[in-house]
Amino acid sequence: MTKLDISKAKSNLAELLNLAIQGEEIVITQDNQPVAKISPIESSNRCTEGKIKRRLKRGSAKDKVWMSDDFDEPLEDFQEYME
Repeated sequence: MTKLDISKAKSNLAELLNLAIQGEEIVITQDNQPVAKISPIESSNRCTEGKIKRRLKRGSAKDKVWMSDDFDEPLEDFQEYME
């Protein structure tokens, strides 16, 4: 967390916003008392690095996932527990 005086915050707003986009929280002080906080907004389409995530589409895993024909058959190792 970064702390800085309001006069420095005024002159560095663009830089502070970039820090917030990267995940940093900035506390703005006046007379050594905290008065405001700039923090990143958690969004479903942003990664923690500030990059836009690609939204998943239905069917995007088609032919990438398979299931064995006997996936629901009891395992031999657990036969004694099934009796």
